[in-house]
Amino acid sequence: MSHLLHLHPPPPNVRIAAARSVTSLGVPLLVLYAFGRVDLGIYATFGAFAGVYGGTGRFPGRVRVQLIAATMLLLAVASGVVTALSPHRAWLAVPVVAVWAALAAHLSDRFGWRPPGPMFATFAAAACSAVPMTGHGIAPAVGTALATAGLAVALAAAEVRLFGADRLTGPPPDAEHPWHRQVVQMARCAAVVVVAGTISTAAGIAHPYWAMVAAVVPMAGHTYLSQITRGLHRVIGTAAGIAVAALLLALDLPEPAIVLLAAALQGMAELYVVRNYGVALLAITPLALLLVQVADPQPIGPLVGARLAETCIGVGVGLVAVIVTRERSRRAGGPAQSGT
Repeated sequence: MSHLLHLHPPPPNVRIAAARSVTSLGVPLLVLYAFGRVDLGIYATFGAFAGVYGGTGRFPGRVRVQLIAATMLLLAVASGVVTALSPHRAWLAVPVVAVWAALAAHLSDRFGWRPPGPMFATFAAAACSAVPMTGHGIAPAVGTALATAGLAVALAAAEVRLFGADRLTGPPPDAEHPWHRQVVQMARCAAVVVVAGTISTAAGIAHPYWAMVAAVVPMAGHTYLSQITRGLHRVIGTAAGIAVAALLLALDLPEPAIVLLAAALQGMAELYVVRNYGVALLAITPLALLLVQVADPQPIGPLVGARLAETCIGVGVGLVAVIVTRERSRRAGGPAQSGT
């Protein structure tokens, strides 16, 4: 139980990284507000995620990593947006998101990305496929993600230039994953998305993509214990975050306040995501629900209820896969790994 509550020491440069994260999302949201298009904020969020790759360290090659990650995220957004054109988008999203989960898992293991795992690409493809789309809306959606990703990477490059690259604060190298474990990771990431997506879509619960995203969350851990911990953090943190989100949504905040609050929540998530994923979800969950509500307003009760139900379904599927496919020849354990 203690590992669930443990707060890891803050990594180097975390405050600078949090400030960069706030700027990466806050500036685009303010621009969108000025043009009366805060509904595009969900696409800006996925572009801003490009800036989190590489962790908080300033090290040679980080900008290249972020450019590759930005390309992956933009392609995931574009595939989700195209999927959203179909009236059958809920079912079409399942195989599309499964492919992205497997591909992103492979890239993460192959290149040792930080944060590890396929969650960001899975989230981008899944969430964008769930927002109803028309042909005229494709360019603004993808263009918003592109502009925000460009800003995020530019800010990261400026940080390296201003403060210099420091190999000592770069992400420590992960143990190399044997090829057979990389294959297992790809297969189980795709499988949990298909199973969780099928269950939640067939059940008719709103936002089935939340289950697909939650299902890959445990896969970010590099040990059996860290995978179980991340799954439990997701459920407990989401439950607590929903209480915060319900309060904020009940306030019926004006759009300028939502913009500023979303940027602040992004920064809070960056500050705590490495230290304790469950604590970070106190910011991540309200941020996600605020942006969903702006893009597609709906009653608060069913919205937060669906979030909790989908999270439990997804994490349950993910943890079953972790238990069934764990590498029994190794001793389970080790510290929880970073990543959202």
